[in-house]
Amino acid sequence: MEKRFIQILAFLVSSLGWVFVLCTMAMDYWRITQLGGQGGSFIIKVAWYWSNLWKDCFTDSTAVTNCRDYPVLWSVTPYIQGVRGLLMCGLTLGFFAVVCCFLGMECTYIGGADKTKDKLLLAGAVFHFAGSVSDISGYCLYINRIARTSFAQNVAPGVLRYDLGPPIFLGLVGCFLILLGVVFYAATVYRIIWPESKVVYDYEGGTYMAPRSRGRTLYTGYYRPSRLYGTYYMGSGRSSSSKISNLSKTTPDKLSDRDAFV
Repeated sequence: MEKRFIQILAFLVSSLGWVFVLCTMAMDYWRITQLGGQGGSFIIKVAWYWSNLWKDCFTDSTAVTNCRDYPVLWSVTPYIQGVRGLLMCGLTLGFFAVVCCFLGMECTYIGGADKTKDKLLLAGAVFHFAGSVSDISGYCLYINRIARTSFAQNVAPGVLRYDLGPPIFLGLVGCFLILLGVVFYAATVYRIIWPESKVVYDYEGGTYMAPRSRGRTLYTGYYRPSRLYGTYYMGSGRSSSSKISNLSKTTPDKLSDRDAFV
């Protein structure tokens, strides 16, 4: 029950993160700056310049917005192409991750046996991690471009200093939720990554391996039987009848106290 609850929580958290990342692709105000806004008149004249991944826009104080769409794909600024590509790659990986995790969850009745479902869940967690890293790289590339201009000491005439907009922060929060879901998924399938160790008993050249239980092992030491009743060899050299006869010959002919009085 605890495993199911953790997997359901991870599915909801990671899916919400991908919804945040998907919403940022269509949101405005990836970067924004304003000009004017100084006093001295009863009308405060101000203008906003803002951009997203698809267009550049200008909004004046009368709320009239004029936009210029970016040209075709091979004519867009290279860093915009890089951000688009990284985000789309991350969303594609996220789609496969959600499907694999849905099939591999314990509460679903599709996906095969338990071991197969755990492997699907582990593969989905890997896809989640790779997709979130791709998205984070896209956001960091965009942030680096804005920061280089904003913190530059000297900029060319006509170059504006932009600030980060809300979609950047929403996307970073979404990536954090995806990574949190990956941690929850990994906590439920860590047995696949680190399988249980086995206890090996070695005696007289033969070995005996017993899987360790999920709980505490009562005794994992080394046991050496007594020499009183001889040696019992395990192997294919002798037949079962010869082993039993050899064991009976080495048994001492001593009657118990109960048989002595009968």
